[in-house]
Amino acid sequence: MNAKNSIPTASFGPQLEDRNAIAKTFEFADFSQAWGFMSRTALLAEKMDHHPEWFNVYSTVQVTLATHDCGGVTLKDLKLAKAMEEYAADLLPVRKG
Repeated sequence: MNAKNSIPTASFGPQLEDRNAIAKTFEFADFSQAWGFMSRTALLAEKMDHHPEWFNVYSTVQVTLATHDCGGVTLKDLKLAKAMEEYAADLLPVRKG
């Protein structure tokens, strides 16, 4: 979180051109890692009552976040994005170079 205003920051890309949403593609080592990431995210999403749009093929998970009833990106999206990045970092080794 940004200490100045307590708004979480995430490296999800800028808002999508064709809609008011943020998106990111996560690449994992294999299907098991991708599934673990999705499972952990699903538990938080259910608790938040805020569910991502996502698509999974083997080790790749594409995520789009938006709050549909508000018509765009809200604090809920940013909080979920930040948590997803933390979950991915827990699974993936730090790459150097």
